[in-house]
Amino acid sequence: PSSDCVVAEQLCLSDSTCNATYRTLENCALAKTRLLSLDHDSRVRCLNAELDLGNSSLLHCKCHRRMKRQEHCLRIFWTVHSSMTDGYFNLETSPYENPVNEEHWKTDYNKLAALVSGKNSSQLAGDATNPCLRATHVCNLSKKCFRLRTDYASICTKGAGSEDACDRRKCHRGLRNFFEKVPEDFTKRILFCPCQDEFCGERRRKTIVPDCSFQYNTKPNCLWLLDSCLEDHICKSRLADFQQNCQPVDMSPDGCSLHNHAACLQAYMGMIGTPMTPNYVSNSSVEVSLWCTCENSGNQKEKCDQILSMFESNKCL
Repeated sequence: PSSDCVVAEQLCLSDSTCNATYRTLENCALAKTRLLSLDHDSRVRCLNAELDLGNSSLLHCKCHRRMKRQEHCLRIFWTVHSSMTDGYFNLETSPYENPVNEEHWKTDYNKLAALVSGKNSSQLAGDATNPCLRATHVCNLSKKCFRLRTDYASICTKGAGSEDACDRRKCHRGLRNFFEKVPEDFTKRILFCPCQDEFCGERRRKTIVPDCSFQYNTKPNCLWLLDSCLEDHICKSRLADFQQNCQPVDMSPDGCSLHNHAACLQAYMGMIGTPMTPNYVSNSSVEVSLWCTCENSGNQKEKCDQILSMFESNKCL
C-alpha cells in the first residue's frame, strides 16, 4: 500500500532483512551521487536489491509537497528508485502523491471576495485594469502571504543584478517557501494573473525577482542546468513531477497526456526556486522558458534542445 516514505523507512529499518536490502540501496545511491561508475556486478546487485524489496511499503511510498521533512522523504524515494535515474528521460515517475484534480484546484473566488470586502475596497477597485496588482493587494490582506512574499522579495532583491552579491540559493529557498506554504488561491493568482498590457505583464514577469532567481550574467548551457538539478533531491523530484504531469501529446485535444492542466500548473510552480527555475520570457506574452542556451552542446545538442522544449514549446503547459 502507498504510504509516506519516512514512515515506510522506519518500518523497513525495524526488519533485519529489509534493513540489509535498504543499506545496499543506500550505497548504490551514494555511488551515483558521487558519479562513480558501477561495474556490471555492482549494477546487478543494486537492481536485485530494488527487486528484493518486493511488496515492502518502501517500494510504493510517496512524499507530500508540503510535508515538514520533505527533503528526507525525497532522499528515501530516490534511494529506493536509484536505478530510475540512469537516463534523463527515465524520471517520469513522480515521488509526489497523486496530483490535484481540476475541480479541487479552481480558485475559491467567494472566499477571496469575502476576504477583500470592506478592506481596502477603494484601493482594490482601482486595480481592475491590472489583475497582477490586484492579486498582490489580495495577498497583502493575508498575514502569511504578505510575510512570506516580503521574505523572498527582500532576499532576492539584495544585490540583484550583481552575480557576487545576490544569494541565489537563499532566494530560491525563499521562493519555495512561498509557493509551498501559502495557499494556492493566492500564489496562483499572483503567478498566472491574466494581463492585457505590458505594464501588467512586466509585474507578472518580475513576480519571482528574475534578476536573482532566474538570470545569470551569461546564459549557461541547458545541460549544465540539468546536471545541477539532478544533483539536488528537491529539483530532481520537481522535474520528475513536471515530466509526469506536463507530458505533451500531439494527438491529444488538450495537448496533455494526463488531461489535467491543474496538475501541470502545480508541477510548473514546483520548479520555481530550483536550479531549473522557469519564468516568462517577455512582458507581452505568456511564453515561458529556462535561462539557458543550447549553443556549443556538441553531440548532445538534441538532448539539450529537448530540455529547453519542455518549457518553450510544451503544448500541455
